[in-house]
Amino acid sequence: MDKQLFNQGLLEFLSQSTSSFHAVKAMSRRLSDAGFTPFTTGSDLGPGSAGVFYEQAGTLIALLPGSEPLLDSGLRMVGAHTDSPCLMVKPQPEKFDLGYLQLGIEVYGGALLNPWFDRDLSLAGRVSYQNATGSVATALVDFRDPIAVIPSLAIHLDREANKNRSVNAQTQMAPLLSLDTGEFNLRDFLREHLREQGIEVSEVLDYELCFYDTQAPAQIGLHGEFIASARLDNLLSCYTGLQALLAADGSQWSLLICNDHEEVGSRSATGAQGPMLQQFLQAVLKDHAALPLLMQRSMMISADNAHAVHPSYPDKHDERHGPMINGGPVIKVNVSQRYATSSDGAALFRLLARQEGVDVQSFAMRADMACGSTIGPITAVELGVTTLDIGVPTFAMHSIRELAGSDDAWALHRVLGAYFRQAAPLFVKSQ
Repeated sequence: MDKQLFNQGLLEFLSQSTSSFHAVKAMSRRLSDAGFTPFTTGSDLGPGSAGVFYEQAGTLIALLPGSEPLLDSGLRMVGAHTDSPCLMVKPQPEKFDLGYLQLGIEVYGGALLNPWFDRDLSLAGRVSYQNATGSVATALVDFRDPIAVIPSLAIHLDREANKNRSVNAQTQMAPLLSLDTGEFNLRDFLREHLREQGIEVSEVLDYELCFYDTQAPAQIGLHGEFIASARLDNLLSCYTGLQALLAADGSQWSLLICNDHEEVGSRSATGAQGPMLQQFLQAVLKDHAALPLLMQRSMMISADNAHAVHPSYPDKHDERHGPMINGGPVIKVNVSQRYATSSDGAALFRLLARQEGVDVQSFAMRADMACGSTIGPITAVELGVTTLDIGVPTFAMHSIRELAGSDDAWALHRVLGAYFRQAAPLFVKSQ
């Protein structure tokens, strides 16, 4: 696969992955097409076995066995997250004011709210319903068509809008769906939509739905330098890790985990602070007591987008640590362990990148500004594994439309590919 095909695949994946559930579905389909099979507790995995994958709601784990026993070789892991800041629909959302139908929302994660105004929005997620036999079942929904908008207030009615505009998520962010008589019920609407898809639904019982921008992902710029899309944070890393795993030669035990709920703290059954990865590894090992030994011989690369230095706001970065778009993947460092990078992990990444002819950048937050975090420190604490935080430089992180470089994801893919096939041990202790 060359860079052009890689980026075409990335754009297609971003378009398909309108919610964390859809991202998992899109990745599972690609894994299945490549010969991976669903993992069960009875799966007997040994050297040379076919790859397996396991999904739970918005989280996916995929494992490709290596050519040597797992405890001898250790495990090469890449982690990312499937969720992005968005507007989630409330349980009783219908609002009828002045003859308009709106839906009440709750902001998921640390979203930039202003860019959500005046966008053509659609709705995606999963629906839980009672089927014809009386059981609870779930189905994914994605309306695809623009069915909602959040109109701005005209400048004539708010002359200070360009000087000092704050947004109240409760009173100003409810998406507008239609002119309505007051009879609309979202659960009934979802039931009819599912029936149109050929699904037998007695009653919609609940849902997890998010609004999203229908503008398609695109490669833009005078020379196609940029990738513009919603959800680059962090579906770009999910896709990059997935493609690296699919291209792995099977010489090393290689694992990809894409967790849900990173944007709200990772404290969930399917989040990085939940038990899902540890339970999966214990099921693969079958000897739970062997997990600490395995982690001593393993490594996690946490891939999550990095802040590129913005030409209009250069003072927001440390002058020596301002990653450039298309300057290569970024090693993220924070001495307070908001990133889990250690010198040995960073050294290995630099070595792999050099072997692939890929430039590497560094990011450290200004000493007078607070630092964000990733699944990296959480995974390091939960598993006791050496962890490295890296990412692709990005503008407008947490906006409804973000911007990354068209060279950077491909460059990261090459380094992760080298990581998954490197024959030498990850680390050799000093004598």
